[in-house]
Amino acid sequence: MKHDFAPQLQAALGARYTIERELGRGGMATVFLARDAGGSPVALKLLNPELASTVGAERFRREIRVAAMLRHPNILGVLDSGVASVPTGGGSVDFLWFTMPFVEGRNVWERFESEGALPYGEVVRIGTAVAEALDYAHQQGVVHRDIKPDNIMLAGDQVLVADFGVARAVSEVAEKLTATGMVVGTPTYMSPEQASGDREIDGRTDVFALGCVLYELLAGEAPFHGPTPQATLMRRFTGPPRKLRPVVDVPEVVEAALMRSLARDPKERFATAGEFAAALAGQPARPAAPAVSPGGPAATPVRPGAPAVTAAGGDAATGAKKGCLGMVVLLLGFGMGAAALTM
Repeated sequence: MKHDFAPQLQAALGARYTIERELGRGGMATVFLARDAGGSPVALKLLNPELASTVGAERFRREIRVAAMLRHPNILGVLDSGVASVPTGGGSVDFLWFTMPFVEGRNVWERFESEGALPYGEVVRIGTAVAEALDYAHQQGVVHRDIKPDNIMLAGDQVLVADFGVARAVSEVAEKLTATGMVVGTPTYMSPEQASGDREIDGRTDVFALGCVLYELLAGEAPFHGPTPQATLMRRFTGPPRKLRPVVDVPEVVEAALMRSLARDPKERFATAGEFAAALAGQPARPAAPAVSPGGPAATPVRPGAPAVTAAGGDAATGAKKGCLGMVVLLLGFGMGAAALTM
């Protein structure tokens, strides 16, 4: 049953923001069009109370604070955030919310649904902009963890990546959430190591997710897809996706960049999102780092200060088994539909 949180949220916000209407909602959040005290429009995102109670106010504050520090022309920044205590019959519940600039436009998923597969030039433009934003965030030690078409906004010539920080906060409590029946993440775009439940991942998981998005925009279908979320997750452990050429009109250099980004082993992908951006633009990229044999030396973090890397390692059978275990986490992240990210 759809619950209208707007009246309770408005009462908690007071004169700080005025809620005008709901823009969209997904399994984990609801987005409203609101105006700040000065009358400027903002997109106000409210985590669903069940999720909020599991994430917790302190974890939410910490991750949103990190996201708010990101400043890049292709990142939709966080303007404000807060925790509002709302009284209930037996006590109170915390409403966790944050605001972003209101963007007049649509997200990539909306455009894809409207137009179908896009020309490779436009896909390269979108992909390069997103990769550059991710490269900047990764240098700050921030991994997005939920790159998907819904989180990429298009506003004129602008390409903006949204929801930095939130996915990390949610991923930290994934086991608790799945125990309650709530799903976390997006199977279609999830990297093998994330689907396997690896606790320590780095920017190469975002490279994989972006590769999935760009492949889908070119081919008209996702690189790994199945009849169920479980089957979709398993496909990335059973082999590479089919080549795009000659069915899809795309230069060989773009196809090669995408196929490398979709490698199951993180060590075989681009070391950084910046290298991925360069490869999409046709610039030469460094070869993939040689694989480390089981029992060999540990992988080196991609950048100083970045999160530690947990190598996928092992043979195909090992990877598949690990993937099966990880699939207890079924994912559907902040899928708001297109208008929801009119933020």
